[in-house]
Amino acid sequence: MAKKKTRINPLSDMPIWNREMETMPRAKLQKLQLERLKETLERAYQCIPFYRRLLNDARLKPTEVKSLADLNRVGFTTKQDLREHYPFGMLTVPLEQVVRIHASSGTTGKPTVGAYNKHDLAVWAEVMARVYTAAGVTKKDIVHNAYGYGLFTGGLGFHLGAEKIGATVIPMSGGLSKRQITLMEDFGATVLACTPSYALVLAETAHETELDFRSRMKVRVGIFGAEPWTEEMRQQIQERMNLEAFDIYGLTEIIGPGVSIECPEHNGLHIAEDHFLAQLIDSETGETLPNGGTGELVITTLTKEAMPMIRYRTRDRVTLTREKCACGRTVARMSKVQGRTDDMLIVRGVNVFPSQIEEVVLGADGVAPHYLIVLDRPKNELDNLEVWVEASPELWGLGHEAVEHVQARIYRDLQETLGLSARVSVLQPNAIQRSEGKAKRVIDKRELVK
Repeated sequence: MAKKKTRINPLSDMPIWNREMETMPRAKLQKLQLERLKETLERAYQCIPFYRRLLNDARLKPTEVKSLADLNRVGFTTKQDLREHYPFGMLTVPLEQVVRIHASSGTTGKPTVGAYNKHDLAVWAEVMARVYTAAGVTKKDIVHNAYGYGLFTGGLGFHLGAEKIGATVIPMSGGLSKRQITLMEDFGATVLACTPSYALVLAETAHETELDFRSRMKVRVGIFGAEPWTEEMRQQIQERMNLEAFDIYGLTEIIGPGVSIECPEHNGLHIAEDHFLAQLIDSETGETLPNGGTGELVITTLTKEAMPMIRYRTRDRVTLTREKCACGRTVARMSKVQGRTDDMLIVRGVNVFPSQIEEVVLGADGVAPHYLIVLDRPKNELDNLEVWVEASPELWGLGHEAVEHVQARIYRDLQETLGLSARVSVLQPNAIQRSEGKAKRVIDKRELVK
């Protein structure tokens, strides 16, 4: 878990949105989970042929489930399974009962669909209300929502939660960064919701327009997700924007944003366990891992009706603990996503996660929080790993020798962290293309080599 950070805007007596569920004794919570799991399995078994086969293969009828551990006998649901049943082969309700459809922003193959009936939208609003409350947001706040609106779940998920708690929401969506900054100031936004990479773009835009967040902005809370980010990036955002940054986790296949959220302790993300049953597995063997371990997160929805998910492999690598948090919540906590089991880079036989590289890069002095990882494999040669880093204007102004010094330091730190060498290039300011949504950090040219 991340070390606890000193809060920029400490809040005493932090409220909890649903105290009954979020602080429920574990024995009582597990009993509730088991009841809801049985209902979900029965619903899926009766309505979805894919899940009927999955449970039959496990020789487990829903009525035979006696404990949460019985779920370990059941196989997994993967993104490929959803694509094979695209678009509506995983529904448990007639299409006329579906009131909302979202889809993932996948770059290959068919998108993965998320379908919701009215009950599911109410669940989504509930877990997002918990998100805002955990971050200290109330009905008195003004939420600047810069997540994208549309098929992506971010924008509308954050919108639902803001309305649920009674906050004022500005449905800005992404893009038009200068206008975003203007409206954040003019409307007096106190909460910013967007991807962490876009938060840095907004901070940079404010700097270019000579707007000082400390003197002219009221934003005190930022809720950032939709992509992995490190503690180093958190510090960059907090220092530049004068806010307290909270990590949020979610995915289209489960519900969207709202699966888990940090509290002010910043010691893991609290999972809404009355709605989502979380497990850890060894990504290679599929074996369930014990509490406190690190592995791939697997989630079973417990209350989603239109499109339930049973043992969905998120491919996100996290640490999971069920120890009570200092904030009073008793639900499980997951670490920040440490990488993905399916986008792990294998470079010259070494396992490399982009988050490892980001931690080194953003921990270096004199560089901007913008970088790119480039992989190539020249014919009949070993893999080449390049890391492009952008210099801050201050470093660039010191001249070539200073830039080379930082470049050499990053090279050494990467070699020590990764156990292999990488070619490092510190580029001039604004050399790396900016992103208004999820940042593309890796270019793997090896896929193009025949």
